[in-house]
Amino acid sequence: MATGAGWAPGRPVERHGAPRGGNARSKSVVPGPRRPSPSPARSRPAADHSGSADLCRVRVAVRLRPKNSEDLAHGADFDSCVELQPESKRLKLKKNNWSCESYKFDEVFSESASQKRVYEAVAKPVVESVLEGYNGTVMAYGQTGTGKTYTVGRLGKDDPSERGIMVRALEHILSSLSFETDCVAISYLQLYLESVHDLLAPEKTNIPIVEDAKTGEVSLPGAAIVEVKDLEHVFQLLQIGEANRHAANTKMNTESSRSHAILIIHLQRNTRTKEENGSSLYDVRHDTFPDDLPLVLKSKLLIVDLAGSERIDKSGSEGHMIEEAKFINLSLTSLGKCINALAENSSHVPTRDSKLTRILRDSFGGTARTSLVVTIGPSARHYSETSSTIMFGQRAMKVVNTIKLKEEVDYEILYKKMEREVDQLTSEMERQQKVIRSEKMQMDKRLKESERSFHDLRMTFNMQIENLEKENRHLESSVKRLTQDLDKERGQNNLLSKQVTELEKLLDENKQQQLENLSKTKIITDEFKEYEKEMGELVRKLEEERCCSSSMKDRMSLLQQQLCDAQSSAQLQESMARELEKELTKATEEFTIEIQSLKGKISGLISEKESIYDELKSTQEKVQLEMSQRKGLEDQILRFKQSVSDSCAEESKTSCSMVRSGSGLGNTAFVSKSEKLREALSGQRGTISKIFEEVGLPNVLALLKSEDLDVQIHAVKVVANLAAEDVNQERIVEEGGLDALLSLLETSENTTIHRVTAGAVANLAMNGSNQGVIMNKGGARLLANVASETDDPQTLRMVAGAIANLCGNEKLHLMLKQDGGIKALLGMFRSGHADVIAQIARGIANFAKCESRMISQGHRKGRSLLIEDGVLSWMVAHSTMFSASTRRHIELAFCHLAQNEDNTCDIIASGGIKELLRISRESPREDTRNLAKKALDSNPAFLREIQ
Repeated sequence: MATGAGWAPGRPVERHGAPRGGNARSKSVVPGPRRPSPSPARSRPAADHSGSADLCRVRVAVRLRPKNSEDLAHGADFDSCVELQPESKRLKLKKNNWSCESYKFDEVFSESASQKRVYEAVAKPVVESVLEGYNGTVMAYGQTGTGKTYTVGRLGKDDPSERGIMVRALEHILSSLSFETDCVAISYLQLYLESVHDLLAPEKTNIPIVEDAKTGEVSLPGAAIVEVKDLEHVFQLLQIGEANRHAANTKMNTESSRSHAILIIHLQRNTRTKEENGSSLYDVRHDTFPDDLPLVLKSKLLIVDLAGSERIDKSGSEGHMIEEAKFINLSLTSLGKCINALAENSSHVPTRDSKLTRILRDSFGGTARTSLVVTIGPSARHYSETSSTIMFGQRAMKVVNTIKLKEEVDYEILYKKMEREVDQLTSEMERQQKVIRSEKMQMDKRLKESERSFHDLRMTFNMQIENLEKENRHLESSVKRLTQDLDKERGQNNLLSKQVTELEKLLDENKQQQLENLSKTKIITDEFKEYEKEMGELVRKLEEERCCSSSMKDRMSLLQQQLCDAQSSAQLQESMARELEKELTKATEEFTIEIQSLKGKISGLISEKESIYDELKSTQEKVQLEMSQRKGLEDQILRFKQSVSDSCAEESKTSCSMVRSGSGLGNTAFVSKSEKLREALSGQRGTISKIFEEVGLPNVLALLKSEDLDVQIHAVKVVANLAAEDVNQERIVEEGGLDALLSLLETSENTTIHRVTAGAVANLAMNGSNQGVIMNKGGARLLANVASETDDPQTLRMVAGAIANLCGNEKLHLMLKQDGGIKALLGMFRSGHADVIAQIARGIANFAKCESRMISQGHRKGRSLLIEDGVLSWMVAHSTMFSASTRRHIELAFCHLAQNEDNTCDIIASGGIKELLRISRESPREDTRNLAKKALDSNPAFLREIQ
């Protein structure tokens, strides 16, 4: 099943029947470069996003065109020669009823595949690579009338679901760019009669193809390159190109393209800006360029719609159309030769034989990531053309490209940056010069002011000197007068000094008397201080005694209170002691009575022990007997295992011989082989029945608890085979087989045990009386747990089959939902396995059918339990993705859900009206179509939605 997220690596083609040639060889090494690497740009290998070693290999998908009116008209004479297997990505090409060949592709699209799915699987990885800076190519190849232009060039302006790869790729690119730093432009060309014409400028009819001798890049100088900003502009340009493209009416196609159309998308992205914003998409290493250089990523996407290969006798071309067909076939032949040379790793690739191969030189064996979609028709009338197209795709899958990232210096941005810096420096220099001039003027002004102030200060200083000289002369005269006065005072001072000496003597005498008086006063003062100190000490001791007395009084009162409390508590304890003595006496009497009763019980137990010991001895004897029987049963199981392996080997030999002889024997031989196979299977069943009759069901069930895992597995297989017969189902449950199987589901961790046990439970669940027992014992819950813990498709198939059988009992629906059975059934869709999905669809159909019957009989009302668990939305989303039988079950479940009016709102909200309409018109079963019509006609809400 295609996921759309990426493609798995391709594998060599596998064929059944006689091969056309030798064994196919797959090239696993990247070819050496055939032309020099670009310079001065920096190239580096692409990042490996998926971890596979052949990411650069050409990816090839095949798309089958639905049958048209001509195919249907010849349906009696020519049946379909193509059988698709989308799940395994294989295609079978049937030459006749007994010979066919199988091919493996990266993707296989059926006739119902949508345009969106084709784009996401084929072109989206290439477009995302181009957005990261790598070159890319998307190309469609196939016979005339197989849908190449529909796949690639469909505009779908009115219906977006019909848009082809060109429109979707441009829409994807425009939504991923930032037009402030990035730009995208397109050129639209056609190769007509080996001449390159411009579809956007029809006057340019012979555009040359130029190859750069240094880098090896191919360019088309003179082709119009138009920059685009939105999708509306893209539609206008593509419509102009389609109107100018050559087309004609042939027997193969009413609008057959007579030229190869090439849409070239030029993309330029600025890497430095994205790094500064912290959201760079590229792992850019600046080991070649300095960090201050602006870098740009330039990439190119080619979307090529090749003209269809055709035969003149089938297309009915005449006149000028014959010349067109010759040139178309010539260019396609040259392309096939180049791909053959690349697939065989030839030293010479004839790229110059055609202008188409020169333009696509980078797409095959070059540096571009390339995806190819080959389109084929279903009719066996064109078997040879279909076979040729498929072989072209197989050879293209062997071509390996070496994709590189081209990173260049954006000299235009660098020039603008340098010019901007020069302008900034010039303006800064002018600003600084202006500042210098203004500062010089200010300095001149300040200098003049300083000179003027200096002159004023000089004049003031001279005047101050003259004043000071006058004051000096005045002071000298004053000093002379003072000197004279001083001499007079000196004489007076001498007299006074004599008087002072006399006074000092008198003063000394007075001082001695005062000192004597002071000493006496000091002694008295010291004694007074000692008396005061002793008085203070006595006062302090008195205060301490008072404090101690008050604290002792408080303590005495507290002790008196405690004494009173103690007396009251003592009285209380005496009363409690008397009561306890009474209770103790009573308990002693009861204990004595109980001891006597226990002695009686002990004597009874001793007698019982003796009887149990006797029974244990007899049981041990029985166990030994059963162990010997069990050993014999295990030997029988081993013999049965050997016989089963022999019968399986015989069966595989029979089936292998039947496959090998399929192309050489007729129907009689095939019938004889089938009869032998049936005889072998009936013999195997007879062996199982014989062992069952000899061993007995209880002994077989006992082996389910064996410690040997192989014995346990084969015992479960025997029980599963026995449960397949209706006559054994109730007996297995009655003998405890169901309990043993559910115990294995819960305790065992072995995948084989889970798978075989789930199969046995599924067989038991075919019996209506057993279904309720399975649910009551928690069987649905255990099955849901196994489904959530395993990814093995075969185990999931068995679990889904068991739950699907339980869904057929309407009385168990609510319990089944509460135990998680519906969610587990829907969760197993994750495996993607066709058989698992078929069981899921069957279970949903059983549930919906029984629920609809209960509602019609009036036993139940309300919204469906399936809708509560999300089954309706799952059916709407996946109803057309599976095989015919699975789709029939889903359609039947959907019609039964639509019968319940309480489900109306949910069906309308999930878009189920369209699905009901589709079932009523396209379902292969008439009863399903009638059921859908009945639901639509009987529900007024559905009728309003349809109108």
